[in-house]
Amino acid sequence: MRLLRFKRPLRYLMGLLYVVAGVLHFVVPEPYVRIVPPMFPAPLALVYLSGIAEIAVGIGVLVPSTRRYAAWATIALLVAVFPANVYMAVSMVSVTPGGDPSALARWVRLPLQGVLILWAYWYTGDRDVGVGVDG
Repeated sequence: MRLLRFKRPLRYLMGLLYVVAGVLHFVVPEPYVRIVPPMFPAPLALVYLSGIAEIAVGIGVLVPSTRRYAAWATIALLVAVFPANVYMAVSMVSVTPGGDPSALARWVRLPLQGVLILWAYWYTGDRDVGVGVDG
């Protein structure tokens, strides 16, 4: 299958994206705090926890012995943060200083979560130790 040749490089990209996103939760937490739905307590603590989780899954998908667990954890994380994406889409909450993202950007983020879940799911079956075509 042609797509399999991209599996390894996309895993590295995925890991890097989650680590960078997780670090950003600590460097600039304000945009993330703004999209935590008001019904959730301690928004800043939740932002920090999700940042730690993103860093952990990002590293985890790169390590052969933890890849499958990290892929499942990534799916769980994406489901857990989905309410924040819905809140951002429906409340027009500002996530950047000086303005809101466009309505299109806010709504596109919702189905993008599905794409990210499928991307993570691709690695849930990896039982390899980094050897082989789909490593």
